[in-house]
Amino acid sequence: MRQFILKVHSRCNLDCGYCYVYHSADTSWRDKPRVMDASVAKQVAHRIAEHAAAHDLPDVRIVLHGGEPLLLGAGRLEELLTVLRRGLAKTAVPVRFSLQTNGVLLTPDILDVLRRHRVGVSVSLDGTRAGHDRHRRFPHGAGSHGQVMGGLDRLNAPEYRLLYAGLLCTIDLANDPVETYEALLAARPPRVDLLLPHGTWDTPPPGLGDRRHRLPTAAPVTVDGVMAHRGETPYADWLRRVFDRWYDSPERETGIRLFEELMAGVLGGSVRTESVGLAPATLAVIETDGSIEQSDSLKVAYEGAPETGLDVFRYSLDDVLGHHLFRQRQSGVGGLGPTCTRCPLLGVCGGGLFAHRYASGTGFRNPSVYCADLTALILHIRARVQADLVTASQST
Repeated sequence: MRQFILKVHSRCNLDCGYCYVYHSADTSWRDKPRVMDASVAKQVAHRIAEHAAAHDLPDVRIVLHGGEPLLLGAGRLEELLTVLRRGLAKTAVPVRFSLQTNGVLLTPDILDVLRRHRVGVSVSLDGTRAGHDRHRRFPHGAGSHGQVMGGLDRLNAPEYRLLYAGLLCTIDLANDPVETYEALLAARPPRVDLLLPHGTWDTPPPGLGDRRHRLPTAAPVTVDGVMAHRGETPYADWLRRVFDRWYDSPERETGIRLFEELMAGVLGGSVRTESVGLAPATLAVIETDGSIEQSDSLKVAYEGAPETGLDVFRYSLDDVLGHHLFRQRQSGVGGLGPTCTRCPLLGVCGGGLFAHRYASGTGFRNPSVYCADLTALILHIRARVQADLVTASQST
């Protein structure tokens, strides 16, 4: 494992309508301590250093997460990062720190701590004020867009800009895709992640309710890439408009991870993200109490889905590798069902995000609930790229 998500604060100052932590099947957050204690952080650092040295890793990534990690405040954040850095200094493996935040608490004192510890910052922003505030609200109902933009303005200041890692935007079909993209661009992000809302075949994402329990029994494309069925693909339709706007820009405005990974895949390269492709899972989540869990996107599947029964005090991180779901996530094609293994786009799609494959009765050996959308998007990107390659070859 090379990426470790540390849940340093288990509560949040927002109540986002689509939140997979607080509004999903798994409710284990209720039993977790609010804050990761320094003693837990010290043991976490020991386990990560131990794991990195044992496997001679080239580097590791540590992501501070929540809840909302900045609820720690500047003082406790400084303490936690200091404990982690001291513990990880025992290994020569380079460590990259980053943090995922809703941006509301990006105050100067917080940013000074992050700058001292060289922590990259990714901020959640859902585009325009109206689009963002539809879901990303405070518990009393007010939208958070103004506060988030204030935090981004501070992050974009010359003294902190180097920390700015990018934006995460959860797709809402009610928002105009191009307007959403251009609103994100206005925040000057070095990179954008466009995220499909979490869902499963039992609890489909918004707009896909007709897919409830309707698992496909055949790959949605034929070998020559022609669609074998043409169900509605609202997320592909949304993403195609953003792709065309981004791809047709005369200059590179920002990176968009999903598009770049799918382009690499259709060109025969490796796809290295958790949401698409066949790269093995390298991520573990460590909760505020030191328990070690699977990716917390699994919270959408069923109660207890992310749990392994392990913790950093009694077990090494190697012990996680034996967990049956982790083995399935690391087994590539072997972890997929027959619908996916027969699909000609398998090397690009990889079955989609593991959590999105879940259906009661069949578990995770299914295609993604977004199967039709991913197919349509990949075929669109492939057609655009192939057409440009033909044009380029003819011009030379």
